[in-house]
Amino acid sequence: MAKKEETATGDKLAAEVARIAQRIDMLDDRLDNIDSIVTVVAERVMQQPITFSITCSKCGQRMEVALIGKEKPTR
Repeated sequence: MAKKEETATGDKLAAEVARIAQRIDMLDDRLDNIDSIVTVVAERVMQQPITFSITCSKCGQRMEVALIGKEKPTR
């Protein structure tokens, strides 16, 4: 009787481990997809210049920060 319980517990444990492994694989696939999407968006953004205008909260001075990607900006 004890061996049947140990076998049942072992089967449950193996099934649980298999389910966890499957969920980890699904999470890995989702992270790969997110990484691909972020990479594509970053490549598109870096093809054109981006300028941020920031105003200092203490002195009120305005600063501009320009990010220039891999291509030369055209006007």
